[in-house]
Amino acid sequence: MATRQQRQITETPTEARQAEPGPSVLALLTVSTGLAILILGVVWFVFFRT
Repeated sequence: MATRQQRQITETPTEARQAEPGPSVLALLTVSTGLAILILGVVWFVFFRT
């Protein structure tokens, strides 16, 4: 358990690493990758289509 020592919160290394990337991180990665592909496709279609 986190303790307070001299006005600072002290945690063990295990407690400090408890955050996990959840489904929201996966959704953000998927959406941002999809948007990047879409934008690159539009740029290619507008500027490099022959």
